Amino acid sequence: MVDTFLKETETKMEKAVESTKDKFGSIRAGRANVSMLDGIHVDTYGAPSPLSQVGTLSAPEARLLTIDPWDKSLIPAIEKAIQQANLGLNPSNDGRIIRLSVPELTEERRKEYVKMVRKEAEEGKVAIRNIRKDVNNKLRKSEKDSEITEDELKSGEDSVQKLTDKFTKLVDEALDKKEKELTTV
Repeated sequence: MVDTFLKETETKMEKAVESTKDKFGSIRAGRANVSMLDGIHVDTYGAPSPLSQVGTLSAPEARLLTIDPWDKSLIPAIEKAIQQANLGLNPSNDGRIIRLSVPELTEERRKEYVKMVRKEAEEGKVAIRNIRKDVNNKLRKSEKDSEITEDELKSGEDSVQKLTDKFTKLVDEALDKKEKELTTV
């Protein structure tokens, strides 16, 4: 029973780390990357759709993103969604393709991004700690219901803490890597 809880915990914590890394990916480090546009949703025919589902996204140059909408009538809605996303990108179009010029990062903007990355990392760690709390509560309940022994409870809690430390360290490593990427000019 304890092993089942530990496997579940490890899976959930892995997902929390992956989610945090995905969020890091959407924070740009000076180069154009289509993942910068991941969180943008466009109002299409009365329903919000992810930007990647309304056109082809590409990064043909280091400082340029292009969006080739499948339905050209959506160009104004796509431009509006990009501006509302507050990414510091100004869309321009030629009636067929939307171009997003990615400006060079200023020192101030880099510091802002580092703060955003640290906040995302902290949210990732909080998610990991919440998973730990939930599993420890399940373990204690199982012990109270006489499904596991007190020794199994103790070793289970120790194992959960080791997993928590391991995955928190992975978030910290990803944070360090992203900070270096953001602060390197």
